Amino acid sequence: MEIPANPNEADLVESHAPTRPVHFLGRRYRLNCAQARPAVRIIPAIILALAFCVAPAFGVDEAPPLSGLEGRYAQPYSDPLAPFNEKMFWFNLKLDKYVLHPVASGYASVVPEPARESVGRFFDNVGFIPRFANNLFQLRFARAAGEVARFGINTTLGVAGLFDVADNWFGLKQCDNDFGLTLGHYGVAPGWYLVLPFLGPSTIRDTIGMVADGAMSPWPYFVPWYVSYAVSGGQGAVEAVNYRSLHLDLFEEADRYAIDLYGAVQDGYLERRAAEQGEIER
Repeated sequence: MEIPANPNEADLVESHAPTRPVHFLGRRYRLNCAQARPAVRIIPAIILALAFCVAPAFGVDEAPPLSGLEGRYAQPYSDPLAPFNEKMFWFNLKLDKYVLHPVASGYASVVPEPARESVGRFFDNVGFIPRFANNLFQLRFARAAGEVARFGINTTLGVAGLFDVADNWFGLKQCDNDFGLTLGHYGVAPGWYLVLPFLGPSTIRDTIGMVADGAMSPWPYFVPWYVSYAVSGGQGAVEAVNYRSLHLDLFEEADRYAIDLYGAVQDGYLERRAAEQGEIER
């Protein structure tokens, strides 16, 4: 694969982040609410995921197990969609370089960091439904109850989630979860690696999970579709710019020294998702 001539050609590889699930134009690998219409789409998503789980195609072109993750969650992965994935990967990097990073830099220059951190906490708070639901789907009732308590406390005492008083005052930690991890909990394999335009690294299973998580948004049930699309689009744009503004230089060194940037992002994403799967099984 072609290596960029300019070592700074890629200013962002969000998927290298070892602790926070993110993607190029949004966070936590979920679709905006308007991208998944009413909740009936959750059922087809589950059926598709189960179909992919048993499909023999997952055994094609398998690579060695992920390094450093020996055991239950170490598994081979394949990349038969590499030609498409690489094109989407470089498209996302160019989009970040010429659009997202400049906008985020300008935003960071006028909005103080504490305010931007509060905006991030606000979006974490309003996105509690998929975390609550998926903890419930996995029969992790204590974590699900904790998410409800966090939402109630932060929405009231935390001024709509701008401040995480549930953690700071009561020690209630956020329990990140998503439908992709729920499918993995019940034995669904990740499937092929897939790079989505605008959204970044994923897998077949995680993409289905994003659709299911998006269908949990309440907006499409109470407002017309065009309002839902406008709200979700605006939310996604603000959330992406805000997150990027807090991580302007985080991956500069990785971009500069990675020999195979595409492969490094792929490995980082798959290893992180395997680690997250292991974490929720504890």
